[in-house]
Amino acid sequence: MPSASIVGGSGFTGGELLRLLLSHPEVEVRQVTSERQAGKFVHSTHPNLRKRTQLKYTHPSELQPADVLFLCTPHGVSMETLPQLRDKAEIIVDLSADYRLNNPDDYPTWYGHAHPNPDLLGSFVYGVPELHREEIREANYISGAGCMATAAILGLYPLFRAGVVDTRLPTVIEVKTGSSGSGVDTGPASQHAERSGVIRSFKPTGHRHSAEVIQELTVDGCAPPIAFSATAVEAVRGILATSHVFLKEPLEDRDLWRIYRAAYKDEPFMRIVKESSGIHRYPEPKILSGSNYCDVGWERDPHSNRLVVMAALDNLMKGASGMGVQALNIRCGFPETTGLEFAGLHPI
Repeated sequence: MPSASIVGGSGFTGGELLRLLLSHPEVEVRQVTSERQAGKFVHSTHPNLRKRTQLKYTHPSELQPADVLFLCTPHGVSMETLPQLRDKAEIIVDLSADYRLNNPDDYPTWYGHAHPNPDLLGSFVYGVPELHREEIREANYISGAGCMATAAILGLYPLFRAGVVDTRLPTVIEVKTGSSGSGVDTGPASQHAERSGVIRSFKPTGHRHSAEVIQELTVDGCAPPIAFSATAVEAVRGILATSHVFLKEPLEDRDLWRIYRAAYKDEPFMRIVKESSGIHRYPEPKILSGSNYCDVGWERDPHSNRLVVMAALDNLMKGASGMGVQALNIRCGFPETTGLEFAGLHPI
């Protein structure tokens, strides 16, 4: 049974990952580190894990070797620390943003600074199994994907894969996200008094997840024009990406079903949600809370070649920790759904 440790386990992503790994039948959790919480029980910050574990946080300086190392540190930390962590585990899964982009020139553009270890970027596989499963099987370094980027990419990937998108026109993506996507250590924008009841545009242009969408939807060297906007809503968990894409020629629903089924019919966590009636006829993040599913649907504009694509997921699961465990299962040869079978709750 491989051992796994979590570096930076006191945040939302670390807590969700620990919850999953504690129930994983093929993995033994060895350590969970935190600088500020060292010596305290992990359930002091993750109260849902009471009676599930008696693990205590250890200081990062006391990290011991393990088979797998998950990095759940704030963005910017593993850029600096990864060279010192490489001898701690054969397999490293970094759930931060620090190794998602292949091109080091993209970091100054989207993150405002150069990458301190650009030579390591080529060692990482972008950890979305639906796009990179075979690469993940052989990878020792796997990068998690951005939660909003994941929803947008999974919604649009089948269309770009099929070559039906008119890339002369921009694909417009508007993402609504819950407060947990900002992490634990955030400013007043995520405090209840400021967040409650809001529908707040917080990054109408220039969001760094744009770079991931462009990178992953580039086909034959042709980078698509992407217009990405992000909006904060009152929900705690959940992402809904609504994308407006223009097709080269009109397509009927049966054509679109064929395209999406070809891409996702064998994917264990992708569901096509497009029904003719009912309040749940389109993807909705609320019912995905705690699950690793991504639901995708669409609606054709009868007056133009515009197609509206909707993709929903739980930002802490398929948008972070759940997809990290999915990648671990693939890399270690376990059944891909191991530890990820929870279907979500309804009503919630």
